[in-house]
Amino acid sequence: MEEFIIQGGIPLHGELIPSGNKNAVLPLLASSLLTAEPVIFHNVPNILDVQTMIRLLKSLNVDITEIGENSIRIDASDIRPADLNPDLCRKIRASILLAGPLISRVGEIYLPPPGGDVIGRRRVDTHILAFSNLGVETTYADNQFHIKTKGLAGAEILMDEASVTATENAIMASVLAKGHSIIKNAASEPHIQQLCHFLNSLGAKIENIGSNTLHIQGVDHLTGGECTIGPDYLEVVSYIGAAVVTKGSIRIKNAGIKHLDMIRLVMKRLGVRWEVEGNDIIVPENQVLEIEPDLGNAIPEISVMPWPAFPTDLMSIAIVVATQSKGSILFHDWMYPSRMYFTDKLVGMGAQIVLCDPHRCIVQGPTRLNGEHLESPDIRAGMALLIAALSAKGESVIRNVSQIDRGYQEVDKKLKALGAKIKRRTV
Repeated sequence: MEEFIIQGGIPLHGELIPSGNKNAVLPLLASSLLTAEPVIFHNVPNILDVQTMIRLLKSLNVDITEIGENSIRIDASDIRPADLNPDLCRKIRASILLAGPLISRVGEIYLPPPGGDVIGRRRVDTHILAFSNLGVETTYADNQFHIKTKGLAGAEILMDEASVTATENAIMASVLAKGHSIIKNAASEPHIQQLCHFLNSLGAKIENIGSNTLHIQGVDHLTGGECTIGPDYLEVVSYIGAAVVTKGSIRIKNAGIKHLDMIRLVMKRLGVRWEVEGNDIIVPENQVLEIEPDLGNAIPEISVMPWPAFPTDLMSIAIVVATQSKGSILFHDWMYPSRMYFTDKLVGMGAQIVLCDPHRCIVQGPTRLNGEHLESPDIRAGMALLIAALSAKGESVIRNVSQIDRGYQEVDKKLKALGAKIKRRTV
C-alpha cells in the first residue's frame, strides 16, 4: 500500500495540463467492442481504472497495443465470450459497460456485479430495464448476471433515472439493434456526448446528442476510427480548489471551459473566481472566499443534480473549499447516502461541519485546518482530503492513495510541479 506525506500551507503556483476524462475514456474503451475494425484513442489517462478496464478487455481476446504516450490501438475483431474476472469487475463501476457492447456483438455475457466507490447503493436496475426493452433477458444467480438476447430490436426506452452508465449502455446496445430506438430521460454529461459523437464517426446514427431524448437508428455494423479524449473537467476543478485553498495562482491549459459554466456559477457562491484566456483557466491568488447568501441573508444551498447542473463528483471538493470560505452553506447530495461520510475527517482537521443526515451537511468557515493522518475512502473524497491537507498547517499523511490513483493521473507529480511538498511512500 502507498501513502502520501504532505507538508501543508504552501501556495501552489505554475501551469498544468489536465489528463483525459476518466468518465469519458471508460465507456469509449468499452465501445471498441462494437466494431471488428481497429480503433485508436489518444489522451488516454494512465490511471488504475483504465488499467483495470484494459485487463478486462484483454480477457475477451481483444488486442490492445500502446502506440505512443497515452495513445492505444484496440482491435476487437476476434472477440470471444469469456468469464470476466470478478475481482477485476469489483474494482470499477465501469465493468458493467461491457454488457451493452457484448450483447450486441456476441449476444450473451456473464457479468459479475460491478464495483467502484463505496458511496452508497448504486443500482443496476436501470441497465436491466433498458436492455429488456431491446429484447434482452437477464437472470441473476451464483453472484453474477446472465444477460442474453436472440437479437436486439429497436424500442422506446424510458430510463427510470437519468443514470450516466445506464444511458451509455442503452446507447451502445441500440446502435446495432434492428430498427429505431428512442432513449428518454437520458443523461447528457459531456462524456456521454463524446461517446455519441465517436460512435457516429464509426457509422452509428445518433441524433439529439446533448439532450435528454436520444434518437438512434440501428445500423448493420460499425467501422474503425480515431478519438482524442477530452480534458477531465473534474480534475480541472480539483486543481482550482487546490489553488484557492492554498492561496496560490495557477494556469490550467486546455481546460475544456465549455463544460464549466454551471460549475463556475456554483463555485462563485463560495467566493471562487477564475479568468478565461482562450481555452485556459487562470486562477488568481488572493481570492475573496466569501459565501454569497441567498436573498434575505438566508443560508444558501448547493445541491447536486443531473447534468448540466452541479455534478455529484464535485461535492467533496466544494465542501473542502467551503471550509476556507467566510459564512455558512448547506450541501445536499441526494444521490448517494455515503458521499458525506468523509466529513468527519475534515472535522478532525479542525473544520466546522454539522452532518445533518447522510445526504446533507452545513459548513461554517473559514477555519484553520491542521495536519492529520487520513484514509482515502473513494476517488473524490480522497482528492478532497488531499486538497485539505495542502491547505492545512503541518504534516498530513493520506493512506490508501490507490483510491486517488484510480481517477487522477500522477497527482503527486503534478502537485510537485506546482510547488507542493508531497511525496509518495510505500508502507
